[in-house]
Amino acid sequence: MKILYQTRKKRFFLSMKSVKQHSPLSRLVINSLAFLLLFSLNLSAQEGDVVNGEKLFKSTCAACHKLDKKLVGPALKGVTERREQDWLISWIKDSPGMIKSGDKLAIQVFEENNKLPMTANPHLSDQDIIDILAYTKGEPAAKETVAVAQEVDPGVERGKQIFKANCAACHKLEGKLIGPELLKITDKRDADWLKAWIKDNNALVASGDKLAKEVQDSNPAAMTPFPQLSDQDIDDVLKYLAVGDVKPVTATTTSAKDEEIFNKPGIGILPSLGLTILAFLLLSLIVAATTNKKVAEDEEVTESMLKSLIFNPFLRFLAVIFFLLLGAWLLFGWLLQIDVNEGYQPIQPIAFSHAVHAGDNKIDCQYCHSSAKHSKTSGVPTANVCMNCHKSISEYNGELFGDYSKEDLDNEIQKIYDAVGWDKENVQYIEGYEQKPIEWVRIHNLADFAYYNHSQHVTVAGLDCQKCHGPVETMHDMYQFSPLTMGWCIDCHRTTEVDMTENGYYKNIHDQLAKKYGVEKVTEAQMGGLECGKCHY
Repeated sequence: MKILYQTRKKRFFLSMKSVKQHSPLSRLVINSLAFLLLFSLNLSAQEGDVVNGEKLFKSTCAACHKLDKKLVGPALKGVTERREQDWLISWIKDSPGMIKSGDKLAIQVFEENNKLPMTANPHLSDQDIIDILAYTKGEPAAKETVAVAQEVDPGVERGKQIFKANCAACHKLEGKLIGPELLKITDKRDADWLKAWIKDNNALVASGDKLAKEVQDSNPAAMTPFPQLSDQDIDDVLKYLAVGDVKPVTATTTSAKDEEIFNKPGIGILPSLGLTILAFLLLSLIVAATTNKKVAEDEEVTESMLKSLIFNPFLRFLAVIFFLLLGAWLLFGWLLQIDVNEGYQPIQPIAFSHAVHAGDNKIDCQYCHSSAKHSKTSGVPTANVCMNCHKSISEYNGELFGDYSKEDLDNEIQKIYDAVGWDKENVQYIEGYEQKPIEWVRIHNLADFAYYNHSQHVTVAGLDCQKCHGPVETMHDMYQFSPLTMGWCIDCHRTTEVDMTENGYYKNIHDQLAKKYGVEKVTEAQMGGLECGKCHY
């Protein structure tokens, strides 16, 4: 990128020699376009690749530096906020040379670090150093976790399914539920004895088996016999209990974060700059068109243009109108961003993953948000709803996500128990415990003057939650997927067709509106969905 930038720069200055042969207006146009080109190249040349910077940092700098604390040299996180980029590039390339040249800041840094000389790195290009500096800002590239498949005995997987269908209501692999934990039970009991116990534990106790009597006495709750399970079924269950859940090996890859100039509504830097230059060019063209005086020398033409620009009332009027409109447009673009929270993703008190609950475990959205079917709001489920499942599920055994370990996710479940006062060891609520609410952070929040009814959309219209909230079943950390602006709602009403199937009331309206609008299907807008009073009253 640096070579491209320098090449274009050289061509630009060479082209300036030929520009003198053109009129002042031509030179103005060429200079403006060249400035835009150099400006854009300079912007792209200054961008740092965090991924490449991390690699270079580890291979070149990590022996003496860390980001967050002093090693041999100082901590480097945020160094770009303390030093100018050009100075840092020179320092990294040849710090001994800068010290010898008498650079005051270089000498100060040298003395602050016990006069330990820093190795020069002349092999690094300017762009390499910019990449390293981007990495030291402490903004890591986005991480993507990829599961690597492992070979698993088919019997183990089959045993897992049988265990979930028949045993999981009373037993866990680790930790007591109603019955004892069963992980590695094959190390404690003989396989033939376990088969007899699982098929008919009551008969085994009645036969006088001492071990069966001992197990029954230690667990007051009677165990259901499973005579329907074959020997192969039980063998597969025992295989599963011997190894437990086999976790997939995960590999983490990183990719640089894409920087977008136009990632939000409003006006960016380049459009504003371009509009300003276009405005200047437009005024120059008007000056050239309204200037009747013809002179031979370029200096006189330039002077005439400047005088016309400054003293011509019509041009001043046009300039004022143009910049007023430009200012209004920029202001309007900024105002449109107010309270548009698309992408808002607050940190919640518990790391609740919709991907695990709605995605992996296929829990219906309305099991937790039950009021969405018959109320204006969808509601936030109480901790008691969580406990319907988590009385039996006290640990996380699914695929890990984010930077969480299994212990971290088990602790997140414990936060629910701390809120409601649940003793997972004795599988009961703690008597006299003062329960505490879980203070969830609200994500979706419409303005007070806008009315929205969930039941109208969920029950009457039959819309899926994903229509507004996006692919919730894939989100580990919930965020606002849609802008939820007035224009966004109106666009939906204009394109969404009303389902009239098996609804006599709507069928009569449909027939009338279909005849009125000359269409086969009627949209929500044609049903009155654009009336102001529907949402503002």
